[in-house]
Amino acid sequence: MTPSRSSSSASLKGCCCCLFLLLSFLALLVLAVVLVIILAVKPKKPQFDLQQVGVQYMGITPNDPTGPTAGASLSLTIRLLFTAVNPNKVGIKYGESRFTVMYRGIPLGKASVPGFYQEAHSVRQVVATISVDRVNLLQADAADLIRDASLNDRVDLRVLGDVGAKIRVMNFDSPGVQVE
Repeated sequence: MTPSRSSSSASLKGCCCCLFLLLSFLALLVLAVVLVIILAVKPKKPQFDLQQVGVQYMGITPNDPTGPTAGASLSLTIRLLFTAVNPNKVGIKYGESRFTVMYRGIPLGKASVPGFYQEAHSVRQVVATISVDRVNLLQADAADLIRDASLNDRVDLRVLGDVGAKIRVMNFDSPGVQVE
């Protein structure tokens, strides 16, 4: 091997080694900055609670008794009021959330809450409306629903759904955080 080839090969190895060390240092520096931000912010779980469910309209129409299914068709307009609480020192960006409202295991309808940004240390109320248009209920379920609504002045509805949230620091979004 000639001396010029050996020096260029050693120079290339030295350059690759320096580049590797530089990239490793930058990766460790980014990791350290992220850890310092996380430790300084100390993020807590945001809370997204259903506060109130109100039935704004309810209509029950009996099905044709000679038809294949005896029962009733239910039409409803339901208003859901959620409260979002952000106890953190930084803002939270919520993605669009979808909810399903059920009565005795029967899905009545779906609601969606558009995504929004919430400032640090704040409470925000969010409203979602569900329109249920002629859902078929068996006669027993329809009778129970009418009884619950008229006699008890309350109807047990189950609201299922997920809320996606990310912590936002200096216009950068974190990976998703768990919401209570």
